[in-house]
Amino acid sequence: MSPGGLAHRLLVRPELGSLIGAVLVMVFFSVVADGFFTAAGAATWLDDSATLGIMAVAVALLMIGGEFDLSAGVMTASTALITAMLATRAGWSVWPALAVSLLFALAVGALNGWLVVRTGLPSFIITLGTFLALQGLNLGVTRHVTNSVQVSGMRATDGYESAGRFFASTMAVAGTEIQVSVLWWLLLAALATWVLARTRFGNWIYAVGGAPVSARNVGVPVDRTKIVLFMTTAAAGWLVGSINILRYTSVQANQGIGLEFQYIIAAVIGGCLLTGGYGSAIGAALGALIFGMARQGIVYAKWNSDWFQLFLGVMLLAAVLVNNSFRRRAERPRR
Repeated sequence: MSPGGLAHRLLVRPELGSLIGAVLVMVFFSVVADGFFTAAGAATWLDDSATLGIMAVAVALLMIGGEFDLSAGVMTASTALITAMLATRAGWSVWPALAVSLLFALAVGALNGWLVVRTGLPSFIITLGTFLALQGLNLGVTRHVTNSVQVSGMRATDGYESAGRFFASTMAVAGTEIQVSVLWWLLLAALATWVLARTRFGNWIYAVGGAPVSARNVGVPVDRTKIVLFMTTAAAGWLVGSINILRYTSVQANQGIGLEFQYIIAAVIGGCLLTGGYGSAIGAALGALIFGMARQGIVYAKWNSDWFQLFLGVMLLAAVLVNNSFRRRAERPRR
């Protein structure tokens, strides 16, 4: 295989396996599930994929940089709770409440990154501690303020209408309503792809994930890059939390727990390696799309939802095997 040939260029793309998987899943459920491949069906599985895709793209950037964030799921609940409490209990307008919750997310992300680079401890451990701390804060503060584990009433707050149009409205496409979260997902995937492919910071991300010592030796700001990546993941959690609270107008204190593994799975299905230094934002977006199509496809096919876990496990194992195979074949001519 010629290193400059088309086949070689395709094989070195991290998202190739997820693209093939997405096509296969779409074709499969289009055949076995009535209504899956229609405008209304597409709106359903795109909606399911959107918020997962937003987080998967951010998590993919962090994984390419060689780190993990187990607090990403609970961050969506923490930021939504801050926004909801300030708006419904303190009487704030929604927009300032959103700004405060964003600052909170960025601060937590910066703290996660700073602890990782300063202590040298695995990000798995650091962010597991953050996950537990945020979970406890969510439950404790919410119960103290509301005497329950839920905050609701967003619809009656000042600024809800304008914020809702920005984060949680719908668009008419092909005769059906598409959630604006799908647009957020696509925009962020495109932005992340541009950053990775066209900017110096994108080169830094690959460098610190693939060879941090060498990267530091040639002047790459490894610590700063990692901290920014953790802040990016936290900001994505804020965006998803904002979309959810403005769309559903209420939030549970235990919301988001367990979703961090779905984000990582979507990124891995999309071609990211657990060892860092390899992956793509497009692949992560496709991984989320596979996730959404499979979950909704099972519903359309009228199967028991328990089969989704089996499907997810098979997809994860297949993605890892396929991605490793493609990467080895792509690297073979250089040996």
